[in-house]
Amino acid sequence: MAATRPSGPATPETLAAQVLGVLWFVSVTTGPWGAAAIAAAGGEETLRCEDLKLGQYICKDPKINDATQEPVNCTNYTAHVPCFPAPNITCKDFGGNETHFTGNEVGFLKPVSCRNVNGYSYKVAVALSLFLGWLGADRFYLGYPALGLLKFCTVGFCGIGSLIDFILISMQIVGPSDG
Repeated sequence: MAATRPSGPATPETLAAQVLGVLWFVSVTTGPWGAAAIAAAGGEETLRCEDLKLGQYICKDPKINDATQEPVNCTNYTAHVPCFPAPNITCKDFGGNETHFTGNEVGFLKPVSCRNVNGYSYKVAVALSLFLGWLGADRFYLGYPALGLLKFCTVGFCGIGSLIDFILISMQIVGPSDG
């Protein structure tokens, strides 16, 4: 016995259910999980390791520089930490090679935001401000060459600017120009 469709116009609820069903099917077969299913079934498409879902990989914590309290090897406001795909995951590593991971191999490098800090010392800045502030050495050291030159030419604004800078640097109101 064959099922018959009603010959009348489709209701909005029926159309909505059909559209949702089609959208669900398309998202499952074309999204990252669909690509994983195709790869598991022997298909040609394999996920890149960067596209793995949270829980399918673990990343190490970045190494922190004790002096700057920022990640080591920070360039262009980004540091990279190694990430390890979970055991029995197959994906394309950062070299583009399809690899079956055991959990001990690096699959990709995850970018971590950081500040570029050149390692200025607070103690050196205060000492320069106290002893050579009238020459602008403190401002040159902190990366403000224009103000350093101005203080040099005016002998620290006749001493008043040196005193103000010493207070500002001591209270850490003025810091390195790179933040």
